[in-house]
Amino acid sequence: MNDSSLHGCPPANGRRYDASFDNKDLSSPRFRSFRFPVKTVFNILALSALLSGCGPDASRPSSQAESKPAEPAIPEEIQSVARKLLGSENQVLLFGDLARNGKQQFLAANIVPKTPTNNIPGTIITRAVVAENADGKWSEVLRCDEHLKNTHGFLGLTPLVSVTGWRLQYEQSEARGLELYFTPLKGTGDTHTLPIGVRWNPETKRYQSLDRSYEHFLLEATTLENPRSRLR
Repeated sequence: MNDSSLHGCPPANGRRYDASFDNKDLSSPRFRSFRFPVKTVFNILALSALLSGCGPDASRPSSQAESKPAEPAIPEEIQSVARKLLGSENQVLLFGDLARNGKQQFLAANIVPKTPTNNIPGTIITRAVVAENADGKWSEVLRCDEHLKNTHGFLGLTPLVSVTGWRLQYEQSEARGLELYFTPLKGTGDTHTLPIGVRWNPETKRYQSLDRSYEHFLLEATTLENPRSRLR
């Protein structure tokens, strides 16, 4: 048996003839047929990259992924009432069934443009109101200016001295409705006093302040001579 009949098996002397091109003519048509022009290779790679970006898993523009639904526009009727109560420099913060009493209300405030830079949460305001629509007529049901007041008088825990600025915090609860926290400011905006909690009282059907446990409502005072407020 000669070496040419081994079909790739090593002969006795250990040399392989099928894996070597030493004696082949690489310029022959047989070998030139396997060469790809460089331009053709680049075109194939570019087409592969293009097709890979068109599949179902292709990344979408970040603007589409980060888009959020726009907040509902404030009705012109509410904006008009807010301007009458607080002037043109007001901002409507919330509107809807805020007290969970079936009536439309809105919360608006005069916000201080430059809020002091500290880590205390809240918005610095000078005045704020909550108005309610009863039978098509808007009326003020809570006011925060120099003091905290409703239609029955001064809220419990309101400071005896006039307050020129407040730090307002608020949240909307499904169970309790609108919860407001007013902190009177001193000097540059720093304060060491506790927030005054205010919430809708379904029994008296008005906004009232809460005691320091934020659980029990306080009665109003007709004057500010008596600093103490009674529990209801």
